[in-house]
Parts: sequence; structure tokens; C-alpha cells
Amino acid sequence: MTDFIAAARGFQDELKQRAVEIESGRKLPADIAARFAETGFYRLCVPKAYGGIEADPLTLSRVIETLAEADASAGWCVMICATTGLVAGYMPPATAREIWRDPDMIVAGVFAPRGRAVEDDGHYLVNGSWQWGSGSPNAKAIMGGCVVIRNGEPVLLPSGIPDSRMIMLPVAEAELMNNWDVSGLCGTGSQDFAFVNKRVPKEMSVGLMSDKPLERPLYAFPVFGLLATGIASVMLGLARASITELVALAGGKTPEGHRKPLATRTNTQADVADAEALTRSARAYLHESINAAWIDAQTGQPLSADRRRDIRLASSHAARASVRAVDLMYNLGGGTSVYKKSPLQRIFRDVHVASQHMMIGTPTMETVGRVLLGQETDITQL
Repeated sequence: MTDFIAAARGFQDELKQRAVEIESGRKLPADIAARFAETGFYRLCVPKAYGGIEADPLTLSRVIETLAEADASAGWCVMICATTGLVAGYMPPATAREIWRDPDMIVAGVFAPRGRAVEDDGHYLVNGSWQWGSGSPNAKAIMGGCVVIRNGEPVLLPSGIPDSRMIMLPVAEAELMNNWDVSGLCGTGSQDFAFVNKRVPKEMSVGLMSDKPLERPLYAFPVFGLLATGIASVMLGLARASITELVALAGGKTPEGHRKPLATRTNTQADVADAEALTRSARAYLHESINAAWIDAQTGQPLSADRRRDIRLASSHAARASVRAVDLMYNLGGGTSVYKKSPLQRIFRDVHVASQHMMIGTPTMETVGRVLLGQETDITQL
């Protein structure tokens, strides 16, 4: 069986060498995306029954972190397209087999229900536009979250919330906006996209909150939790990369107005130690939470609220710790850090863009805090 973590390490040197190309091109180069697909990175969450890898969540996390340590945009594209592959576990088997029988299949997607899917005789008539279409330049299919409409009104689930489904279309039938012009994660190609008056068979849709997935451990793992761990893993990779870059820089740089190299200054030593502790402790907490949840998932029972809580707390904590570690290293780099040719510059921008994702944002900490305090809380998004 392929050692996917070792395979990710095998890409690191090339990704570092091509980081400027990836960033300036505003997308992952097609040849790298194709080799990622050949390696199986995009199938890590697809069921084995449909030709996927069905990897455990810790393997997914470590693959993403390893790639992101070399280039965050590469790690991010794998994170988004691999986790989008989870939808295969919710689809009718015949449909999933047909989609993923293509060995080079890459599916991008956005869960946010910003579209409308009007029921139409076994189909949905779909209209909508979405931001953050990460990986879309190399994808063959793309999904957008839609609220289901029947007789002019949103369909409600038994919980009272609107029925939201992810609708899949070939990328060739979507409108791609080519408007990804941002400060960080530039190489993810996370452009806006739209579906305009598309009639889509219902079997090409997935209700992550309503459809029953395959009874396999990976699909007992909370979807949003898995996405959050992926984002955290990208950011931990960036934190590790920032420490590596600063250590390499510090031995040879003497700051303006000083006589000794940066590495000999006490504040440098203290901040590098702080960043190391932040990164390693956050990583350990994230892996501990993933492992505990995975053990429970293998029993076939739904994960408890406590497990879901811990996954999201560990992910958000790892994200915050990573930002702090990168900021420390960026500041130590001084004037060197401000140049675009400096990896610290790109790492700084990448980690701050990643930190804006809602899956690891402040609202998650508030929700977790309410759970910890025993307050009545909606945990459907944990």
C-alpha cells in the first residue's frame, strides 16, 4: 500500500522550488495537480468501494501538513479536493462509481448554501454563485451548496432548518470568474464560480446534513470536523516552515545596528523556542483529538458531542497557535521578511489568509465555550 505521507515528502523539494511559479500563476500548475491525482491524494476520502483510498483522518492531516510545509497553496488544494471526495460516501453507489471511475477525477466544492435548487421532476434547476472555489482550475467537477426549493418555498428538515444540498456539475458547465487576486494562498485558484439555469439530476446531489452515508468509520467522522482539521494542518505546515526559514536565516544575518548574528540574540532564542513549543503542542493536541475520535468512529456509533467539540477546539487552537508562531518568525526576520522573494513573506501572507476560514474562526471557539460551560448549544455545525 502507498505510504502517502512519504509520497507527500517526495513532492516537497519540487514544491519549494516552484513556489514562486505557483503563487504568480494563481493556481496549482496542471502537471503537479495531475501527479497529485496519480498519487491518490485527491482520493484520500473516497470510499474504497468506488476506487478511493478511504484513509484515516490522521493520515489525511499529515499529508496536508507535509505538502503545506513546502507550499501552502498545494496543501490547501489537496485539502479542499480530498475532503470534497467525502461526498462519494453519501451518493447512490452507481453514481459514485461512475464519477470516480476516472482515475484522474478531481472534484472541488463549496458547502455554503448560496444557491437555489428548485425541484423539477427528478431534477433540480440550479442557480447560484459561490466564492472560494479552491482547486477549481484543475478540477473536472465542482459542487455548490444550494437550498432546496419546492412550490416556491424552502424545504425544511425535521430539525426546522432548510434542506441544503451540494449539487455537482462538470466544471465545463460552470462559469469560472478568474478573479482570485488576493494577498495569500494565491496559488489555490480559489476563484468565484456560478451555476446558471442548470438542470441537474437529483442523484448528482448530496445532503451532508440529511443523507445517510456509507456505514464506514470515515463517514462517521463529522464532515465539518474533518474540514477543520485539514485547515489546521495547512497552518501547522506553515508554522513549521516559518521556523525552518528563520533558523536558516538567523545564523547568517546580523541585524542593522548590531554586531552579532541574529541567532545569538536572546530575544531570537526565546521567540524561536516559543514558536517551537506553540507548533509542537498544537500539533500534538490536534493529533490526540483526531485519534480519539477515530477510535470511536470505528465502533460504528455516531461521535459524541464531546468528541466533536474536541476536534473543533483542537483545530481552532492549532490555527491560532500557527498564526502566533509565524508572526514571531516574521518579526524576527526584520527587513528581510518584507521582500516578496523571502519565503517568510509568503508564509506570513498565507497563514493570515488561511486564518480567515470560518471553520477555525472565533464563532467556533464561542460554540465550544458554550458546550464546555453546559449552555444550550446548536452543535450541528461542529
